[in-house]
Amino acid sequence: MGTNGSTMLEPLRQGLPPLDPAAVSNAASCALPARYEAVREARKFTRRTLDQWELGERFDDVCLVVSELVTNALRHALPPSAQRVHDQTPPVRLHLMRWTERLVCAVRDPSHDSPVARDSDDFSAESGRGLFLVDSFSDSWGWHPLAGTLSGKVVWALFRLPSPQGGSGAAE
Repeated sequence: MGTNGSTMLEPLRQGLPPLDPAAVSNAASCALPARYEAVREARKFTRRTLDQWELGERFDDVCLVVSELVTNALRHALPPSAQRVHDQTPPVRLHLMRWTERLVCAVRDPSHDSPVARDSDDFSAESGRGLFLVDSFSDSWGWHPLAGTLSGKVVWALFRLPSPQGGSGAAE
C-alpha cells in the first residue's frame, strides 16, 4: 500500500507541458548565478514579470514554486565546484511562459538526474519537501532532459489561469 503515495508525485516525463510553443503570448527568462541569492533574484524577476503580464494575483503560488525549483537546481544539480567557479554561462536559467489560460515556469539546470521527491514523514524537515510543494501549488509539473548540444534538464510547473473572458464584468 505504501507505494501509492509516491506515484502521485511521479512527474509527467514528457517532452514539455502539453502546450503549443508557437501559441505562447509572453515569454521571459533570466540567468541565475550559482549562489543562493539566486532564489531572491528569481523571486524578484517573477514578481516583475507577473506584474507586467497583469498576473500579480498568482504571485504567491507561482513564486513559491519558482523558489523551490530554483533551490532544487542550486542544491542538487550543480557540481560542488560551480559554487566557486564563475564561468561565463550561468548554470541555472528560469523561464516564464504565458499562454492565454496557462502559465509555465521552467528551470533549466546542468544535471541529468531526475528530480526526486523524497518520501519524508517529517513535514518540518527543511529538505526534500520542495517537490511536494511544487505538486501541491501547481496544476501539473514534470521534467525532461535537454536535447542537442545543451546538457542537463528542465523542470517545469504549469498553472491554469482564469479565462480572460471570465464574464466577471472586467472593463474591456
